[in-house]
Amino acid sequence: MRLLDQLRQVIRKKHYKYSTEDSYVRWVRRFIVFHNMRHPREMGEKEISSYISSLATAGKVAASTQNQALNAIIFLYKQVLKFELGDLGVMERAKTPKILPTVMSVDEVARLLAVMNGINALIAKTLYGSGLRIKECLRLRVKDVDFQMDQIIVRDGKGSKDRVTVFPAVVREQLKEHLKGVRVIHEQDLKNSLGEVYLPYALERKYPSAPKEWGWQYVFPSSTISKDPRSDKFRRHRKSESSVRKAVKKAARDAGIFKQVGPHTFRHSFATHMLQSGYDIRTVQELLGHKDVSTTQIYTHVMNKGAMGVKSPLDIMDSIGKLEKSPTMRNPINGLIQPPGPNTI
Repeated sequence: MRLLDQLRQVIRKKHYKYSTEDSYVRWVRRFIVFHNMRHPREMGEKEISSYISSLATAGKVAASTQNQALNAIIFLYKQVLKFELGDLGVMERAKTPKILPTVMSVDEVARLLAVMNGINALIAKTLYGSGLRIKECLRLRVKDVDFQMDQIIVRDGKGSKDRVTVFPAVVREQLKEHLKGVRVIHEQDLKNSLGEVYLPYALERKYPSAPKEWGWQYVFPSSTISKDPRSDKFRRHRKSESSVRKAVKKAARDAGIFKQVGPHTFRHSFATHMLQSGYDIRTVQELLGHKDVSTTQIYTHVMNKGAMGVKSPLDIMDSIGKLEKSPTMRNPINGLIQPPGPNTI
């Protein structure tokens, strides 16, 4: 069996997500190509170190990307080749920049949502109203939306953890109507000998009828049937993340919002606005599913008005009447400063 096929097999036995499988295979392939197609058995710590260092120096990748590549290669050696690695030595590590999350104001969120429509608008409202990650939202199953308990259950979120988050009342009726349409599509799929959805881990074997049951269907299914890359079965998968990203970016432009806005910006805005509304940081931490409260605390740095809530000394001067009002204005044509006169437009 080819090495990359062995890698896929081990990853699937450990029930890793397909996205992880795909990225690990890509990184191992790049590692082999980087060393002129040498087999990993012929290489070791020195080659791993040089490749990971090259990602930071020549590739200029982010720290998280470099870590993912390293994890993929270590997984290959430990889990597939059964080779215990020693000290990798000194590697050039990519720097982790301290970047504050992009947050929209309440007004900006309202403007953005106002120009969206259809399923993408419903997804955007759910992202903002519940603080979900885009993958968590698109992986929602019908049974995870609890209309009786007024809550949304996030299954197998980041860190393989389940959690409960808020179910915004605004989207409740819209979601009910949406699910009626999804059910019609599902029943039509069943008539066409389809209607089977992917189930994680060994649930498909444990509950043979579950893949076709209504409760296990995706809340936001794809508009097309596609072939499952693992089982080769034809299924209706969930809606793609890229289509939502494109819709959100377009809506941001249409709404005149010039920040770097994407689906994850709704989650940042949710957390910030919850804290601004007076909710306890521990409560927000649980709703977001953060392992450590320090991750949630980053939003306290962006919730203050202006930079750290500090008032500019120029504004202070103006507020006490010490700032002289200059009668000059800038000529938009030649950039010179000229006093206003009768011929000034």
